[in-house]
Amino acid sequence: MAGCCKQYTSGWKFPTVLLCLYGLFANLKPLDPFFIAYLVGPHHNLTTEQVTGVVFPVWTYSYLALLVPAFLLTDYLRYKPVIILQGLAITTTLLLLLFTHGVPAMQAMDFVYAVCTACDPAYYAYIYSVVGSEHYQRVTGFCRSITLVGCTLGSVIGQMLVSLAGVSYFNLNIISVTSTSVALLCSLFLPMPSKSMFVHRTMAENTIEMPPVELESPHSEQTQSATGTEIESKSTGSNKCLQVFGRLGKEMKECYSSMKILYWSLWWAFATAGYTQVINYIQLLWEHVEPSQKFSIYNGGAEAISTFLGAILSFSVAYVKVNWDVFGELALTIFSAIDAGAIFFMVYSRNIWMCYAGYIIFKSCYMLLITIATYQLAFNLSMERYALLFGFNTFVALALQTILTLIVVDPRGLALDIVTQFIVYGSCFSVIAGIILIRSMYLLIPLYCKGPVSHLHKAITARTNDYGLN
Repeated sequence: MAGCCKQYTSGWKFPTVLLCLYGLFANLKPLDPFFIAYLVGPHHNLTTEQVTGVVFPVWTYSYLALLVPAFLLTDYLRYKPVIILQGLAITTTLLLLLFTHGVPAMQAMDFVYAVCTACDPAYYAYIYSVVGSEHYQRVTGFCRSITLVGCTLGSVIGQMLVSLAGVSYFNLNIISVTSTSVALLCSLFLPMPSKSMFVHRTMAENTIEMPPVELESPHSEQTQSATGTEIESKSTGSNKCLQVFGRLGKEMKECYSSMKILYWSLWWAFATAGYTQVINYIQLLWEHVEPSQKFSIYNGGAEAISTFLGAILSFSVAYVKVNWDVFGELALTIFSAIDAGAIFFMVYSRNIWMCYAGYIIFKSCYMLLITIATYQLAFNLSMERYALLFGFNTFVALALQTILTLIVVDPRGLALDIVTQFIVYGSCFSVIAGIILIRSMYLLIPLYCKGPVSHLHKAITARTNDYGLN
């Protein structure tokens, strides 16, 4: 019996199920769609100006400061401790919302939430260290889709409780704390990986490659001083760290040597920075258009529909027969322009239902594009290089978002009102669409001018070979 249990827990199903349960309950938070209404409501009684200019920027700046240390620590500690830390951080965030009040307390809450989001790479990378490569595709689909299921269920439950049962935002907070506590409990039972993608793998390789050292006589060993031993130990540790960083630098150089990967990474960084700003501040725009104190809000419905539609579009990418090597950048142009149009539509409609519709279009299009970008970036990369590329692209996106926050949102910058902020965000997506359009025309026009459409595939193959990807 014990042997059967051990065999089950050492397989790929047990950690996958546990991680999916963690992802489900960590994202099942009915409070999320009503977060701003909760902060500006009677329980916290903050103003929209305090939330926009004083509270929210703390998350952006803290996230940027924590991302790189968290990424390195995640790999060094082999994922599980960082997943536990994430579960603890997200639960603490909701507890601070539940029991504390005032601007300083909400700033502390945003810092703890930054710790939580900085730990995200641990969730997505953990499963690759405990299952075989033959299961990668399946477990990736499970672990990513379950987060969307959790977000959708949380939004639907929250909306139904508010609209049909009149449940207060305070009680939604309690339900969210309960859900994240279950996630934290699930994380405790995750199997501990024996390897990681970079640090422990590099150390293991170096240990194997280390030549045998001739042993000294017992007499000479006794004459060595303790100080010399300590210095040698420190030197060995330093060399291992340098070897790890050297390998990371080499891997990054090889990743970005491909022009295709470089262009798609640039779109990823700029679009993700704009998307995150819109997601962070969209509820403030909704609050401006239709205050929650005077209107029965349906934020949960908008979040649920946008997430569900985005998941369907993302899933459909695998079944659409399009040569993304050439037409992918044209798709980026079209859908980035749609995103820009959706933002302007939300700003100038001044109607809450039109704002909801614009948001659904915006989020769905971005989720579709990020799926295409993920496929394009991961198609020709090993799992280790993709993880490194994802981490660095996320860091660049966060740096751009920090600059945007400092200029547009922060009181030390322009401190623009929420409507003008969204005009800036829409303009950013318009610029992105324009730049990608120029790039896609640069690729497509020469291909069509060289010969009939029937010869396009050969030209495409030649072009992708120029990228050094085939």
